Amino acid sequence: MDKVDEYFDVALSLVKSAGNLISEHVNGCKVFEKKSCDIDLVTEIDKKVEETLIGGLSKKFPTHKFIGEESVSGGAKCELTDAPTWIIDPVDGTLNFIHGFPLCCISVGLAINKECVAGIIYNPNLGQLFTAKKGQGAFLNGRQIHVSQVTELRNALVAFEAGTSRDEERCRIVFENYKLVVNNGHGLRSLGSAALNMAMVAMGGADANFEFGIHAWDIAAGDILVREAGGVCIDPAGGPLDLLSRRVLCTSTAELAQELSKTLVQFYPERD
Repeated sequence: MDKVDEYFDVALSLVKSAGNLISEHVNGCKVFEKKSCDIDLVTEIDKKVEETLIGGLSKKFPTHKFIGEESVSGGAKCELTDAPTWIIDPVDGTLNFIHGFPLCCISVGLAINKECVAGIIYNPNLGQLFTAKKGQGAFLNGRQIHVSQVTELRNALVAFEAGTSRDEERCRIVFENYKLVVNNGHGLRSLGSAALNMAMVAMGGADANFEFGIHAWDIAAGDILVREAGGVCIDPAGGPLDLLSRRVLCTSTAELAQELSKTLVQFYPERD
């Protein structure tokens, strides 16, 4: 058995059991704390899911490293080395989770030599399990998925978030890009979860997704999922994806990626 397969199987069983913590609160979770602002929130469930995953994985693979959303917000460093590193968002879509809006997920990516080689995105509320391993394709509930064939923005359904930051300059750029997509694209969707937006591109439900201000844990699993589904995952300005840059653009085709990278108003947040 390949090492990545072994790592993946352990992570998958932990993700499935941690999913129960989320589905127990399908009607919402009214107890939460604020982090950076009024809409950047955390619950006990975020913390418990992350503890379950990191605890289980570090017990099994003691040399592996971790980048977890709640660990980092608690003061841990966000360092990506060549060592096998699990990049974890315990509840992506915490605002949805708090309100009982059923689009939230556990997102777990595994990077080796700074490249994502496996990913799991699990929405227990809707029973959606997205999985991918390098060179082995992308799957939804065990069925192989593929990106769409859309090559032009005018035919593209674009997944796009306002994000949690209320920084004035960033908001201005968000609204400019919003207008640009509404005026020139086929349509626009906001799921409230970066990982699920990327999963939609992987399964062909959306044709593009971009965001400025996300973090490594939002996009690590989505990156490998989109690429294994035949899509493109790059920096929004057109260069290679940098997991710590807090910027992502993923699309169904290279042509669409190129058009968007030339069209989007760019924003460069502080790095992770």
